[in-house]
Amino acid sequence: MHTDVRNGGYRWLTVQHPDQPSFQLGLFAPGPPVLDAATAQTLRAVVAKGAMPPLVMSVDDCRAAYDRVRARGVEFTQEPVDRYGTVDAGFRDPSGNGWKMIQSRR
Repeated sequence: MHTDVRNGGYRWLTVQHPDQPSFQLGLFAPGPPVLDAATAQTLRAVVAKGAMPPLVMSVDDCRAAYDRVRARGVEFTQEPVDRYGTVDAGFRDPSGNGWKMIQSRR
């Protein structure tokens, strides 16, 4: 673990691999005090459907990465799509977490 911050009932954690100090993964749970209970439940439902995945990775070529990892058995929730001047695709990891793979802007 890299960071563990508590502010009342809210907790923010980041983890990182010792060999990749510039990469940190932030962990959070939607809920009070940042979001009221109803909004948090709505957000959980939207994330469960594959929208707004909490995990994002940047790749040089989204279509090539899609082909490469799909060939290894990764199941995608969204094929690569051109939008906002770049390309992105969505998938779930073996634990069911939603990911968005976004092509870096050149």
